[in-house]
Amino acid sequence: MNKVIKINPNDNLVVALENLKKGEIVSVEDQKITLFEDVLQKHKFALDVLKKGDSLFMYGVKVGIANQNIPRGAALSTENIENAFNENISFNNVGKKIALNQSKNKRYFMGYPRKDGTAGTQNIWLFFPLVFCENRNVELLKTLFEREFYPDKLHDYQNFLRTLIQGKTETVTTVKTVNPFPNVEVRFITHHSGCGETRADSTALGRLLAGYVNNPNVVGATVLSLGCQNLQVDSFLEELKNINKNFDKPLLIFDQQKVGNREKLIQKIIKDSLVEIKKANRIQRQKTHLSRLIIGLECGGSDGFSGISANPTLGASIDKLIAQGGSAMLAEFPELRGVEQELVDRCVDESKAKKFIHLMEAYENRVMAFGSDFSTNPSPGNIKDGLITDAMKSAGAAKKGGSSPIVDVLDYGEYIKNDGLNLVCTPGNDVESTTAMAGSGANLIIFTTGLGTPTGNPIAPVIKVSSNTDVYKKMKDIIDFNTGDIIEGKQTLKELSDNMIDFIIQVASGEKTTKASKNRQFDFLPWKREISL
Repeated sequence: MNKVIKINPNDNLVVALENLKKGEIVSVEDQKITLFEDVLQKHKFALDVLKKGDSLFMYGVKVGIANQNIPRGAALSTENIENAFNENISFNNVGKKIALNQSKNKRYFMGYPRKDGTAGTQNIWLFFPLVFCENRNVELLKTLFEREFYPDKLHDYQNFLRTLIQGKTETVTTVKTVNPFPNVEVRFITHHSGCGETRADSTALGRLLAGYVNNPNVVGATVLSLGCQNLQVDSFLEELKNINKNFDKPLLIFDQQKVGNREKLIQKIIKDSLVEIKKANRIQRQKTHLSRLIIGLECGGSDGFSGISANPTLGASIDKLIAQGGSAMLAEFPELRGVEQELVDRCVDESKAKKFIHLMEAYENRVMAFGSDFSTNPSPGNIKDGLITDAMKSAGAAKKGGSSPIVDVLDYGEYIKNDGLNLVCTPGNDVESTTAMAGSGANLIIFTTGLGTPTGNPIAPVIKVSSNTDVYKKMKDIIDFNTGDIIEGKQTLKELSDNMIDFIIQVASGEKTTKASKNRQFDFLPWKREISL
């Protein structure tokens, strides 16, 4: 195993693959570098003598500026490097990116067919409110349905607590039950929006929820309305029509103020929903070409290895998916700041490229209006594990998108229209971003992490991918796939990306269940761009 890695020939930063000591001599290509000081694993050191004001490069991208003279072999930190972004974006190379050759080796997964030609990786009946006032009713329905559909895990925890309360030494085991409708899942969403905010935020929520209903993984939905909220039923239905004018999935809508009595409301919701759930259970998985997969790309709890192992492996897998005619979404705009030129050059036309830059600038201006900027994006955990600047974090995060041309740029809440790689404007916040991609049509999400995270989604399976073997072994209960073998030199990028495609197919086919789904970690967090009123 090599001790260090220089990622791009043009880099003047080198990554430590293990803890290195002051005075240690390491080989970087044809050079011998004597380390000026200790360098922690995942952190970077200077390949050359750097003067104050010099640019620092990693992945071939400018990721920072030296704010003082830095000796050769010195460690980089927030003390001697400042964030730097590449400005003066050029559109001269837009449209020149050559599309990937389509694969002749057709691959398939077992998906749930929809009348509009799409296919689900799951078959979900979804319950959600148009306004937070209905959260309590949704939570009651969730309790009732989950006790009948998925009681085992709930009972295990309940019996553990009961054992402790009663002072017993042995936990009572539960009788295992079977889901009465094995071909359908019931999922529930609650949120804190729909009223009391600007009309723009209510409209955005309606568009997001419409995207969830239209998502291929959702077979139908039960929608709860109070009646007087900002997000009216008609507004929600209009957003649904804008996404899909031929929408024909079963949709049950209940207005509490019209029904009046809560007991009658809950009973009617249960009765009517159960009728549709039984119908949904008749739908069977069918052999489906991989072109029907739409994968959302996410990273969170990133470390200094994320951009070397997990993200490039995912990017290579996505290139293979797109070569099959499939689609992907690269989101988290604060974590694309610094690599705009590379992404602009990959856009299929200038209108897409300019939309990307416009959305990026508008987002950053909004952040700056609140007294901050994108340079504050790296979290304390990111910085501790080697991601010193936002541009450095972005350069690694962008690797999730592989090398395909960018066919479209979507604002938050816009639904996917074009096959291939799409950019989606979302925050870097893990749950806000995964929430948005599912609302834009992703029927599966892949989430890379170097530190570990439990995040899941109510309607899209979330495959968790670790950048290093240590976190994979420590957190196997929440992580599905390990790319640490690249760091350890045990597997190549091609081998791991081939394995990842196989794993994706197994999850999409229902042969494997993600850890997030097993743990019933179904996170939903709409992005509020405006303010509460």
